[in-house]
Amino acid sequence: MKALRKYIDKIKPKFEEGGRFGMFRSVFEGIESFLFVPNHTSKAGVHIHDSMDSKRAMTVVIIALLPALLFGMYNTGYQHYVSAGVDAGFVSTFIYGMLAVLPVLIVSYVVGLGIEFTVAQWKKEEIQEGFLVSGILIPLIVPIDTPLWMIALATAFAVIFAKEVFGGTGYNIFNVALVTRAFLFFAYPGSMSGDSVFVRTAAQTVDGFSGATPLGQINMAPNEAIGSFQVVDTLGNPLSLWDMFFGLIPGSIGETSTLAILLGAVVLLYTGIASWKTMGSVFAGGIVASLLFNLAGTTVAMSVTPWEHICLGGFAFGAVFMATDPVTSSRTETGKYIYGFLTGLLAIVIRVLNPGYPEGMMMAILFMNIFAPLIDYYVVQSNISRRLKRARVK
Repeated sequence: MKALRKYIDKIKPKFEEGGRFGMFRSVFEGIESFLFVPNHTSKAGVHIHDSMDSKRAMTVVIIALLPALLFGMYNTGYQHYVSAGVDAGFVSTFIYGMLAVLPVLIVSYVVGLGIEFTVAQWKKEEIQEGFLVSGILIPLIVPIDTPLWMIALATAFAVIFAKEVFGGTGYNIFNVALVTRAFLFFAYPGSMSGDSVFVRTAAQTVDGFSGATPLGQINMAPNEAIGSFQVVDTLGNPLSLWDMFFGLIPGSIGETSTLAILLGAVVLLYTGIASWKTMGSVFAGGIVASLLFNLAGTTVAMSVTPWEHICLGGFAFGAVFMATDPVTSSRTETGKYIYGFLTGLLAIVIRVLNPGYPEGMMMAILFMNIFAPLIDYYVVQSNISRRLKRARVK
C-alpha cells in the first residue's frame, strides 16, 4: 500500500487545477478517497472529528448487505435448478446465481457512478460516496430476470431526478434505490408483477412453469380458501414459516432471506449506522397492522400472520436497509418512532387492501419519505412549546 500511496502522490499534481489532467480532478479525488483515508485537516473554526466518515459508513452498510447478496446469488441458482428439475450441488448452484446477478450489479454501478462522476466533473465538486450503497441496493430489490436495459434506464432516472436535481448525496428526499424500483414498477409493470420473472428458469421449462412469489399467491387466492390456503414453493410443496424465514423461495434477489437480512441488521445496529428506534418501530407497526387485520379476517390476505408478513416480500429488507436511511427518514429521536411505526403500518395496509399491488413496502417508505420532514417539524415545535410553558411556569 505504501508503494501505491507514493504513486498516487506522484501523479496527483497532474490532476490538480492547471495540471495536464485537471479536468478529471473530481474523478481522481474520488478514487484516492476510496483507496486511502483523506489527510485534510481543519484550518480554522471549531470542528468535531470522528473516525466514522461517510465513506466508512457506506462501507459498513455494504458489509451488512453482503449476507443478503450472497444468499440471493445462491437462491437465484437454486430456483433455476428447481424449475429445471435438476439436482445441482452447492457450488454449481451458487456459481449460476452469481453469474446471473453480477451483470445486474455491474450495470447498476456503471450507470449510477458514471452519472455521479459526470455531474461532479461538471460542477467541479468532490464525488460523494452515497451511490456505493444505492448501487448494491438496486440489484437486490429487483427480479432477477429484469432486462439490463430497464435497470440502466431506471437507475439513470433515479440518480438524476431523485438525487442530483436535489443537490446530490444528503439532499435527496426520496430513497434512490426505491425510486429505481418505483420507476420499473410503473413504467414496466409486466416485469415487476411477481410472477415467473422472479425465477430464472431454463428455456425449456418456461412454458409450463410459473414461479409466483408467496405474496402473489396470497393476493390471487379466493376468499373461500380462508383457513385452508397455504403458500407453496416452485414445486407446489407447502412452505413453513421456517422456509419463509430462511428464504429459499421466489422473490427479488436480496429480499427473500429474513435470516440474512437480520445478520445485516446486527451489523448496522452494533456499529450505530442504523437507528434501532426506526428499525424496531417499522416491525412494530407491521405487527400491529397485521393483528388488526387478523381480527377481521375476511380475506386470505387479512389472515396472514404478522410473522409471515415480516418474512415475506421486502418487509424485513425495507425495515432494515431502506427505512433507516438517515437522509430520507426522520432525524429527531421521537420522529424516528413515528416515522418507523407509520411505515410498517402503511406497508401492511397496502399489501392487504390493494389487490393490484401485493408488496407495499416500497410505496410505504417512499410515501413516508415525503412526510419525514413534516414529522420532524412538529416534533421540534412540540419540544419548543413544552419548554416555553415550562419557562412561563418558573
